[in-house]
Amino acid sequence: MRRVALSRSWRLGLWGLALVACGGNEPGPGPASAARELPSAEAFCAEHGVAEAVCTKCNPKLVPIFQERGDWCAEHQFPESFCPLCHPERGGRPAVEQGADAPAHGMKVQLATPETARLAGIETVAARAESAASTLAVLGTIAYDATRQAEVNARVSGIVRAILVDVGQRVEAGAALVQIESAEVGAEQARLLTARARGALASEARARLESLLAQGMAAQKDVLAAQLELDTARAEEAAASAALAVVGINAAGIGNAGTDAAGPWAASGNLYTLAAPLAGTCVRRAATIGRLVAAGELLCEIVDTSVMWAVLDLPEDELEGVRPGLEAVITVDALGAREFRGQIDSIASEIDRHTRTVQARVRLANPDGLLRANAFVRARIELTGKQARVLVPRDALQVAKGSELVFVELVPGQYELRRVSSAPARGELVELTRGVAPGELVVTRGSFLLKTETLKGEIGAGCCAEE
Repeated sequence: MRRVALSRSWRLGLWGLALVACGGNEPGPGPASAARELPSAEAFCAEHGVAEAVCTKCNPKLVPIFQERGDWCAEHQFPESFCPLCHPERGGRPAVEQGADAPAHGMKVQLATPETARLAGIETVAARAESAASTLAVLGTIAYDATRQAEVNARVSGIVRAILVDVGQRVEAGAALVQIESAEVGAEQARLLTARARGALASEARARLESLLAQGMAAQKDVLAAQLELDTARAEEAAASAALAVVGINAAGIGNAGTDAAGPWAASGNLYTLAAPLAGTCVRRAATIGRLVAAGELLCEIVDTSVMWAVLDLPEDELEGVRPGLEAVITVDALGAREFRGQIDSIASEIDRHTRTVQARVRLANPDGLLRANAFVRARIELTGKQARVLVPRDALQVAKGSELVFVELVPGQYELRRVSSAPARGELVELTRGVAPGELVVTRGSFLLKTETLKGEIGAGCCAEE
């Protein structure tokens, strides 16, 4: 291991400071403020807004390199130093270090004794770790919950005679929506009545023949023939009843008005009524009075909008860690800052070949009906993995020749200079994105004086030695 020592040290009266640079020319992390941007002529990835050569979206193999250096924005999945969302002013281009003359990363400051640090008023505080859930920001749209959506189709062909619902109207389950007159319905009712009549006659004939058979006045084959006729009539009646049930007509109510054939026809005619299969809102109505409709033609659509889906588009390179059950926070541009929370219900098993995204569904409560289908949404998915944030007091952070610095106490009286990068300050605390580990003691009071001493004169003058 190479250790680079300075060619000289300073004495600070009472202090007796000795500066030792470990790894002298070893580059340390430096902030973007100490850098210049790459030439604008460099190839640029317009799709992701960063320089093409370092686009981690197009070149995923670069990701572990930036992560190992501690230069990574987990929220947006770009290198932190030139993340186009966190630092739009940097134009999506990495910085070229201009702070080479700043104090070296790893330089050590040795006081004469630990008592010297106390007399000089140097104070330290442990860097604090704070866990925070990483998030994934994606886009999507609102859609109806397919489990609460029903299409109302014509059961058999016919002519629309009445429309009992309009778009936007709320209906209860079983409410009448459309009435259709159909010759097929009339034919099925006629078949039902005919089968019933045949069945009644066959039943009487069988009873009479069974009586005659007992007296020896009829043959067994005649009784069997009568039974076959009865079974055939009952089967025909059952088939007609089933056909009428498809259009919502109860066969038990047909023909009970009397023996006159006109009675039941007058009661129901050739009409059948389509009813709402569930409670909800009519979101589509294609029927018009007098229109001839075919079997299966869509006439109305009823949707229960009290629950909606947010269909999110997940980029294929950001799927790691996303699973059903994770919480998502949804916002709709048209609704301002209002947030809707839900859990990922399901994730598609295939990737769209054109957009290279995977769809995920989030179930959202919509009691007041504010969420509407096809609305554009933004979502934050809270991933289960936790990221440790390192927080230090604002006084611990110093800037020298364009580089951000902190001093870490190794042992009482000995301090190591660290070149760091910081995130925006949070009150009296500053978040360090690299350079300091949680629990390390950082100098707060006295850090400026340590920085001043490291900047005096020429450090080492290029002289290196091995220990």
